[in-house]
Amino acid sequence: MEGERHCRGTSAGLTEEQKEFQKVAFDFASKELAPHMAEWDEKEIFPVEAMRKAAQLGFGGIYVKPDVGGSGLSRLDTSIIFEALSTGCTSTTAYLSIHNMCVWMIDTFGNEEQRHRFCPSLCSMEKLASYCLTEPGSGSDAASLLTSAKRKGDTYILNGSKAFISGGGDTDVYVVMCRTGGPGPKGISCVVLEKGTPGLSFGKKEKKVGWNSQPTRAVIFEDCVVPVGNLLGAEGQGFSIAMKGLNGGRINIASCSLGAAHASVLLAQEHLTVRKQFGEPLANNQYLQFRLAEMATRLVAARLMVRNAAQALQEGREDAAVLCSMAKLFATDECFAICNQALQMHGGYGYLKDYAVQQFVRDIRVHQILEGTNEVMRMIVARNLLQE
Repeated sequence: MEGERHCRGTSAGLTEEQKEFQKVAFDFASKELAPHMAEWDEKEIFPVEAMRKAAQLGFGGIYVKPDVGGSGLSRLDTSIIFEALSTGCTSTTAYLSIHNMCVWMIDTFGNEEQRHRFCPSLCSMEKLASYCLTEPGSGSDAASLLTSAKRKGDTYILNGSKAFISGGGDTDVYVVMCRTGGPGPKGISCVVLEKGTPGLSFGKKEKKVGWNSQPTRAVIFEDCVVPVGNLLGAEGQGFSIAMKGLNGGRINIASCSLGAAHASVLLAQEHLTVRKQFGEPLANNQYLQFRLAEMATRLVAARLMVRNAAQALQEGREDAAVLCSMAKLFATDECFAICNQALQMHGGYGYLKDYAVQQFVRDIRVHQILEGTNEVMRMIVARNLLQE
């Protein structure tokens, strides 16, 4: 974070404007997130006020168009911001990234009335959003989802349930994938629901290993009545909308992993310098020096992959989806290994909750699972390589 004299520097190749909002995000992370990270984790606090402060800086709708309150920034700008914020609290930043994805979906696929109805209060984070794709019986096989939406006059009647929904129960707007047609991806549509809709309820708050600054609940629909005017795009377009959202979501969550790894490398550096064993600082041990060098190298490699994929997505390149999958796979695996190695370098201290490194390990672990598991990322990449 200090200067660029270190080879793990995060500002290399960035424009002056990008360096400026990166600095704003780093400052926000160190002042508004990092001091509270442990408490939010321990007490399972959803820090809505802190997120609204982030929204005042433009972080509530980073890649949403300005006419509905968004910041209108690029995917690369977004990645830079999420990486910086994640050094302060990975769990909170990860929720912010999901919220941003939801607002972008409404902004991109909604009509003018929907955009102006939903996006301004979401960009200011006066209202919060949740993404509802996964179900108890369909995770990686998202196209087999069962939540049904039956047309009745000028409404849809929703029945079914969603699992593992970030923010579920505490958020105001739910972007829901549901089945309006036959089996498979072409029968899926996307509707926007608001909290308080009759027939919408929530399961118990899940107890999780990490990501404790955001609640996770099942979202349940029992004859839930949604106006047809809340359909995003056309009927049958839902799966395509969901997947397009996830391309960005994968870059976002990979960026959150970069921030956690960046912070963990700093913590490891500091610990190696101050901790003495066998009469000298751990930093003098060549084995640990080499491990630190590998951690920094992998972090820089992961960052370059994520930023390259973000650029491809911004440009709408044909290979964007597969590059997003590669970047998500590589960055979330490598960054987890970096955080875990940083914990190891702390010895017994790394396992104590007084030390931040263990929280980065816990918060980052789930990034290898969500927004498409890393096994699914391998499937996407392999399919791309083997197609004629």
